Amino acid sequence: MKCMNKPGTKNLITDVDGIKIGNAEDEDVMTGVTAIVPDNAAVAGVDVRGGGPGTRETEALNPDCLVERVDAVVLSGGSVYGLEAAAGAVMALAKLGRGFQMKVIRVPIVPSAVLFDLGNAGNKEWGDMPPYRRLGMAAVETAGDDFALGNIGAGYGAAAGRIKGGLGSASLISADGVQVGAVFAVNPVGSVVIPGTRHFWAWSFEQDGEYGGFGPPEFQGDMPLDIPAESRLAENTTIGVVATNVTLTKSEAKRIAIMAHDGLARAIRPVHTPFDGDSIFAISTEKKELSEPRPFGVAKIGAMAADCVARSVARAVYNARSLGGVPGFMS
Repeated sequence: MKCMNKPGTKNLITDVDGIKIGNAEDEDVMTGVTAIVPDNAAVAGVDVRGGGPGTRETEALNPDCLVERVDAVVLSGGSVYGLEAAAGAVMALAKLGRGFQMKVIRVPIVPSAVLFDLGNAGNKEWGDMPPYRRLGMAAVETAGDDFALGNIGAGYGAAAGRIKGGLGSASLISADGVQVGAVFAVNPVGSVVIPGTRHFWAWSFEQDGEYGGFGPPEFQGDMPLDIPAESRLAENTTIGVVATNVTLTKSEAKRIAIMAHDGLARAIRPVHTPFDGDSIFAISTEKKELSEPRPFGVAKIGAMAADCVARSVARAVYNARSLGGVPGFMS
């Protein structure tokens, strides 16, 4: 009998053992932060594909660099201002006793990536104190197993072309106990929905009607490819994290991140444009050893991750509601 991968109990990245998520928003500014916090320092990798990325400490995740594990990954709105969210997360983690010990101080390792939501209707007159450091601390402090989707965390102020973007998540668990999950803040220049229809580009990967069950579209001609006219160019980016319970090396984690980008290509059209800063982190919580030869096991995890990414993108938009003049998918 054929074994099928199925979503976990929550259908969230927190179905992966050892992963917690925290979200914090500023409704006035119309922005937010998401913190992905493993129970213990975790092996991680990253792959950046977009033409306009905003990141922090991604170079440290290269397989030839000293850092072996991270204490959290932070996703944030705010573009360059949002990079300060990682500083807040560092402080919150240090208070929790996380990070490696350097004489009298703890040093948490927190890579991060940002998206551009500065052009939305929120109040950006914050003077010399943008909210992101505070939001980064709050996201870590509230990390837990359950969280909402849509207008929350790093996806709070996001837009996806003509409709509201948001935060999405999904999971898959194999018959032999391999757990894979994803969480993504979706703010692309490309379209998540097939233009002129109610159908998601990722329709074929849907599980249990998780984004409406609209099914396959009926094309009346060439498949549309143009950047949506409503997209705000250079105000974009989709960022996220995939996680697995399987023990990986840094090189293997990077390979998972590379493969996971296929999920963006399945869910957003076009993707990885010069206007996007698309970045994916991969985390291993090291709860399970591979039960098959490593290259085959890594390939399996990467394929599962790509599917979770595609579903997370669609779930982000499906669950987002109208905000700041940008209509939600269900409007």
